[in-house]
Amino acid sequence: MSEVDYEKLAEIELQKDEMEDTHSEQEGTILPPPAEDPELNINHPYYDVARHGIIQLAGEDNSGRKVITFSCCRMPPSYQLNHTRLLEYLKYTLDQYVENDYTVVYFHYGLKSLNKPSLKWLQTAYKEFDRKYKKNLKALYVVHPTNFIKILWNIFKPLISHKFGKKIAYLNYLADLGQHLKYDQLNIPQEVIRHDENLWRKQKGKLPPVVKVPPPRPPLPTQQFGVSLQYIKDKNKGELIPPVMKETVSYLKSKGLQVEGLFRRSASIQTIKDVQKLFNQGKSVNFDDYHDIHIPAVILKTFLRELPEPLLTFDCYDHILEITSVESCLRVTRCKEIIQGLPEHNYAVLKYLICFLHMVSQESIYNRMTASSLACVFGLNLIWPQKGTTSLNALVPVNLFTELLIDFYTNIFNSRRVPGEILP
Repeated sequence: MSEVDYEKLAEIELQKDEMEDTHSEQEGTILPPPAEDPELNINHPYYDVARHGIIQLAGEDNSGRKVITFSCCRMPPSYQLNHTRLLEYLKYTLDQYVENDYTVVYFHYGLKSLNKPSLKWLQTAYKEFDRKYKKNLKALYVVHPTNFIKILWNIFKPLISHKFGKKIAYLNYLADLGQHLKYDQLNIPQEVIRHDENLWRKQKGKLPPVVKVPPPRPPLPTQQFGVSLQYIKDKNKGELIPPVMKETVSYLKSKGLQVEGLFRRSASIQTIKDVQKLFNQGKSVNFDDYHDIHIPAVILKTFLRELPEPLLTFDCYDHILEITSVESCLRVTRCKEIIQGLPEHNYAVLKYLICFLHMVSQESIYNRMTASSLACVFGLNLIWPQKGTTSLNALVPVNLFTELLIDFYTNIFNSRRVPGEILP
């Protein structure tokens, strides 16, 4: 079958999908359009595309990799969206992550004849995403695939390598995502949720099961993950720096400072869970036994990410987002003012961490982890909003703030000492 025949067949299948979707929509209620992200600035270089919310940052998967979602239902009619700009915006977004392992979730529902890009655009897009983008993409989840997707696969099969093909997973229901991702962090469009419910009713005669979250267990006296800094301090004779931070930083300082790509790689989910369990039980951990320098690096990031409140505290979130509106020559001073307002304990732990990250950046000729690279990795592990997840539009100020802390560590942290503080 020729490419032209496949394209015609794809169009027919898309029309069938539309007819089914229209029938389902008639049975449900009309949903209002999604509210525009309040953190989106009209001066954003891709405001015309970003305002639709097609591409979103959605927390992390079970391996701690950043997750990017692409929602077809948020694509307006083609005459209202410049698809060339959409491709540029997608690359602009991924450029912030491609140096690290990352995951993409593609919500297929909502792709229609009216808003679909041309086949030529899809082919151009695939070619535009060279090895830089494909190398560290660890998984591409296609949610609610249809026959249209199968036909596209036949068209693109000659272009797609076997290695890349193995990264693609097709998921028929949203519930399947829970096996791979932190479902509660995903910003799933209401249209997609309703479509999923309709599929369950049609296929199984009932609504999808409610994901039951077991009640939290009381923490162990030696618990390190998922508890507050104050809890760890109280259980460790008043020590300011949590044991897991001391051990990971000490190990990485002695054996990892010159490792290329330190903090960029993920590690085995099971191994990370095993190490977390050992720390939580107060047992000793010998990182040499694992023969993988990235395990202590992931453990450090995981510890920060699982704090009930971010190290930089919820109160600082809005102040940090305003850093891009501060004149360049005043930004370091503003950073200093913001962290001076932190509680003593948070300040001491942050100073300990940033001192170490500054050391890592000083070895960037070997490890290729500049202050900017480290900020991309650690920014979202240091600060996040009290409600919802960090939006793509918050990334620039969050990363800039973190980069300034690392680059100007000596200047920013030189005027305040906390009793009992230590440095790496």
